[in-house]
Amino acid sequence: MGEGGIIVPPPNYFREIKKVLDRHHILFIADEVQSGFGRTGKMFAIEHYGATPDIMVTAKGIADGFPLAAFTTRDEIAAAFKPGDHLSTFGGNPVCCAAALANIDFILGENLCERTAQSGKYLVQRLNLSQRDLPLIGEVRGLGLMVGIELVEGDDRTPAPDAAEAVRDLCLARGVLIGVGGVHGNVVRVQPPLVITRPQIDQAVEAVVAAVKQVQAERTIPAAR
Repeated sequence: MGEGGIIVPPPNYFREIKKVLDRHHILFIADEVQSGFGRTGKMFAIEHYGATPDIMVTAKGIADGFPLAAFTTRDEIAAAFKPGDHLSTFGGNPVCCAAALANIDFILGENLCERTAQSGKYLVQRLNLSQRDLPLIGEVRGLGLMVGIELVEGDDRTPAPDAAEAVRDLCLARGVLIGVGGVHGNVVRVQPPLVITRPQIDQAVEAVVAAVKQVQAERTIPAAR
């Protein structure tokens, strides 16, 4: 879940969900708009879970900046659509479709899924090493280059959305763009381009850590847990 705060379900979650859906004849729709096309270290995030969706929706990473979305499903579901059921003024734009094909070729040719998985592990390791001295960080989680840093404060781990906003502003001042999300708005979202290099990851981590340290100091949170 991207907007939800980079929530990573347990390994068996979607298989169990699929059993319930199948029992009640409900379609399983996987939203891969943010997580698709290599973002999590697989071409699609659902591949981590061994469950096959009935319908998959994709966009954003499919054409790498060109406006395009796709709806993918089984033949029998697709056959339910008749001419006129789904219309779009800009549907099937040839330039966007060409961009998507070129983008997919690049992802496959450059082994970006595998590279993203390795880059993500390195990013999380770097953040986890810093977490020990940063009690403002409650948890670092993610798959591939879809990483969330949850900020909390106090023994009761109260969500700290204002701290997340402050960290985002400080990172921007240091030349690093990050996002903020989560139900409570307290999760710093690190979702860089899949082609990011190790030195660029180091630069991003240094900016985030420095920002968290500054916010932590201003809130008089002790450095040691």
